[in-house]
Amino acid sequence: MNFKRGLIPAIPALLFLAAFFLLPVTEMLMGSFQNTSGEFSLENFQRIAATPVYGRVLGITFWISAVTAILAVLLAYPVSYLLTRLSPYGRERWLLWIMLPFWTSYLVKTYAWMLLLSRKGLLTTFAANFVDNPSGLVPAVSGVIIGMVHAMLPLAVVTLLPIMRTIDQRLMPAAQTLGASRAMGFFSIFLPLSAPGIAAATLLVFITSLGFFIVPALLGSPREMMVAQLVISSVLDLFDLHFAGALSVVLLACSLLVFLVYDRVAGLSSLGGEAPKDRKAGRGLMVLIGIGHLFSRFGRERPRAGDSRLLTGYSVLLVLLLILPVLIVVPLAFTSSPFIAFPPKLFSLKWFTEFFTSAVWQTALLRSLGVGVATALLALILGFGATMALTRLSAGWRKALFTLFIAPLIVPRIVIALGLLYLFSRIGLAGKDLGLVLGHTVLALPYVVVTLSAAFKQYDWRLDDAARSLGAGTFTRLRTVTLPLMSASLVSAFLLAFITSFDDLTIASSSAAASTPPCPSRCGTASS
Repeated sequence: MNFKRGLIPAIPALLFLAAFFLLPVTEMLMGSFQNTSGEFSLENFQRIAATPVYGRVLGITFWISAVTAILAVLLAYPVSYLLTRLSPYGRERWLLWIMLPFWTSYLVKTYAWMLLLSRKGLLTTFAANFVDNPSGLVPAVSGVIIGMVHAMLPLAVVTLLPIMRTIDQRLMPAAQTLGASRAMGFFSIFLPLSAPGIAAATLLVFITSLGFFIVPALLGSPREMMVAQLVISSVLDLFDLHFAGALSVVLLACSLLVFLVYDRVAGLSSLGGEAPKDRKAGRGLMVLIGIGHLFSRFGRERPRAGDSRLLTGYSVLLVLLLILPVLIVVPLAFTSSPFIAFPPKLFSLKWFTEFFTSAVWQTALLRSLGVGVATALLALILGFGATMALTRLSAGWRKALFTLFIAPLIVPRIVIALGLLYLFSRIGLAGKDLGLVLGHTVLALPYVVVTLSAAFKQYDWRLDDAARSLGAGTFTRLRTVTLPLMSASLVSAFLLAFITSFDDLTIASSSAAASTPPCPSRCGTASS
């Protein structure tokens, strides 16, 4: 197909990203090299290099993010493996429960963990029977990691799953018929083939974790402060945008370095649910095959029935732990106490009455819903056109454009928020609904592109060719063939974009000019 014609559907998304992602981030980068007088200067970076605390915070940020990514992927891998063995109906039911915590606000989940891990919390009280000092859990790094791993587990599962589903399920039984044990078949076949999914999940969780500030702020102590907290403090407390920009530049540079390493090891295609065409990544995983040979000495020739029960039991337990913080906050809504405590005291509808009779809360809720729906629709329209273009272009152009479309996912959120603050403060959109919609769309667009890219990998283009041969035009084929067949993926992308907007605190918090903050921002203000 002609390049210009194939690129047409992606033009709206390209113009949008150029105006509200590339431009503000570039301006933020340039602003970091200026002093308070607007002159070129390296004093912000010299200040970072000369102050040990900033290096320590950066190190803690990367260490916590790395631990979170490793633990999240390790815990999510067995669950994703189980989902590949289920029927489509069973897999959808499991995914519903797995994604339930992901669709729950970070504030709600973090408050629940505060309750569970506090010095008199439910889990801390239970742990008192086994450890000498359970009170050291929160605030501490252990509480931060628990909260972040819990938040990132669903993302790890849904990132691993598309790659695992592309693996031919007949390979392992074929290996067993040739004499390989079950362990040998898994470690030498399935695990190396799923390596791109492991790399993709690790990257997405790691980069997303770099921008966390809610969880470390509420579950950690000053010793666990992360870079995003310093950036927010520089903007809202010190009003020093140039220094906040310098911190963001350092964080961005480190993130891009990680991304470049990922591209060399696994390839960008794995982020869209596609195994890389070249096997360079597989060469780096030959050690897994060696492990498979080692485990094969202890494996049995026939699969054991208990293996499936053990895998299912583990997955059920993990899902229960995922939804535990969501369930724990339900009885708290019916307490009359103004303080969080467990078990809740008395039964009361006091807080529901206050919520539904408060004009402030109602305005914040309606604003959040309106911004979320508008964001989801805009991100879905832009993302669908961008993904359609990716399916029509050559491999070289597809990789370049895919990199651009997922760039907001690679760049830490706090960097994007600060760049948008630079832009919106000049054009009068800071704190406005339109500004929030545009900012949230920048964050949501990569999730839509990744979701729809994975769906288009399984789309049968012969149906589109058949409709064309019968005389159907482009829009007719889109309306009667493509959209109906893609409806499930479109709904998933819409919901993911809506939750991304509804639960965002980074852009909402950095918009200091907002006269009526949306619900997440107002909840965060109330908590402090």
